[in-house]
Parts: sequence; structure tokens; C-alpha cells
Amino acid sequence: MRVLILAVAGLCCAGAAELRLGVVGTDTSHVTAFAKMLNDSTSPDYVPGARIVAAYKGGSKDIESSASRVDGFAEELRTKWKIEFYSDIANLCRKVDGVLLTSVDGRVHLEQIKAILAAKKPVFIDKPLAATLEDAREIARLAQAAGVPWFSASSMRFGEMGTTLKFPDTRGVFTWGPGPLETHHALEMSWYAIHPIELLYTLMGPGCDEVTRLYTTDEDAITGHWKDGRIGSVRALRPYGTYGAVVFRQKEVVQSKVQSAEGYRGLVIEIVKFFETKQPPVSNEETLEIFAFMDAAQRSRAAGGAPMKLR
Repeated sequence: MRVLILAVAGLCCAGAAELRLGVVGTDTSHVTAFAKMLNDSTSPDYVPGARIVAAYKGGSKDIESSASRVDGFAEELRTKWKIEFYSDIANLCRKVDGVLLTSVDGRVHLEQIKAILAAKKPVFIDKPLAATLEDAREIARLAQAAGVPWFSASSMRFGEMGTTLKFPDTRGVFTWGPGPLETHHALEMSWYAIHPIELLYTLMGPGCDEVTRLYTTDEDAITGHWKDGRIGSVRALRPYGTYGAVVFRQKEVVQSKVQSAEGYRGLVIEIVKFFETKQPPVSNEETLEIFAFMDAAQRSRAAGGAPMKLR
């Protein structure tokens, strides 16, 4: 009988340990992909430990990819995954243990995160963290003042390239990937080129000092000079293209497979770990340096490709 009681108690504890998550912004395909991985235990990509239970619709009328898709994604969350919707972020926060800030529009993140921080909820901020370097730094400042843990990362960081091409003797890296632009985001690279740029940082680590950017209508060529003398480069392709990476080691050159995209499972695993431990898998300082890198690239374009120091 004592064994049975302990077993039942263990099951109760296991059930209680499942984290309740809320999504803020249903205008990206990420929310339906995350819901399937977290809420569907029969999915081959299922990630245990958390479940999405609440959502705030959001949406941006002046971004076509938001306005045209937000209703469809919201309806799938409501009908297929039985997720409850709330009319404001503060009420959503009362029902959850952590928040996924998934609004596709980086401009709204600074305002939306204020209610999340007021509720003291740990938060994952989906790409783009913000639309400007100033907003990114203000988000970090407010979170630190509130004592609330946060992180933001591309799925590329935790995919096959990001996890198999990291070497202690890396001398330089070249990455490429899609880099379409979105006119409402002043920091152009934050919209989509963030993915190959974050892959570059995953493989090189922080420490960039100076950036140059050469722009054409079809692509960007961005080169970063690291303080230790290494060089890292990104090719951002328009409108869309494949992903890949080349790593220059001391005695060999290693190239990834060319692929169309990375899956989200590695990222979702890290998100669940973050909500369990409150420890971000990538430091806030590195995330802010990535934004300083993109800011320098923006200033370099404006100056006709002249090198720009990170601010």
C-alpha cells in the first residue's frame, strides 16, 4: 500500500511539474509549430515539460505577413489545440508560468514586454528581438531592473549546423541564408538575416569589433572583424535561399550540408529548459552584441560600405 501511495504521489508531482506557457502574438507560423511540439505527445518532435495554454492574438495591420495570417494561426490554436485567448497580456500572464513573445513585428516587442515584466514572468522573445538596437537595449535594461530572466535566439543556433560545426580552433566562418527586408524595420538585418548572422555568432562567439556591408538588391555581403584577428562573413540572399556554413579551422576547412531550413525542435528544447531553470542558453550580452553587429552593418550600408565600429 505504501508503494502504491508513493507511486500515485510521484504521478501527481510529475503532472504538476508541466509548465503552463502563454504566447503573445499569433501572427507567425512559429506559434502553431511550437504548439504541436509542446501540446501533441504523439508528434515525433514532441518536447515534454511544458504546454501552451493561453494566447494573446496581437497582429500588425501595416505588415502584410502579419495582417494576412494572424487570424488563421489564432484559429488553429483555438480549435485544434484548445488554447484559451485573452484580450490583454496582463490577464494572460496570470494564467501561465512563462511567456513566449512571438509577435512577428519587432517594433511592438518593447511595449508588449512591459506587461510581461510587470507580472514577473520569464520570457522567450522570438525573432526579431526588436526593430532597433536602442529598443533591444531598452528591453534588456527593463528586464534587468525587474529581475526577470529572458533570452532570444534563432533556431539556427540549436540546429545541426549550430551544434556540429563549433570547434575550439576556428579561425573564421562564412555563413549564408535568406535575407529579405521588411520596410518597417529600421534595422534591416533583424527581420530575416538574423538567422545566418546568429549562426555566424554561434560558430565564432562574441568579440566583433568592426563591420562592413556591401548591399545590392539581390543580396548583402557582411564582414565582421573580431578583436582577436579572426574574420566572419555572412551572405544574406533575397528574396529567399538556402542556408549553409563554412568553418576555417587550423588544419582543415569544414562545410555544412546545404539546406533549406533548420527545424525548431532544438530551440523548443532549450526554451523548456530555460523556463525550468531560468538560465538563458545564450547570454543576453551576446544577443545584444548581435544587434550591435547588425546596427554597424546598417550604418555601413548608409556610408557606402565603409567599415563601422560596433556601438
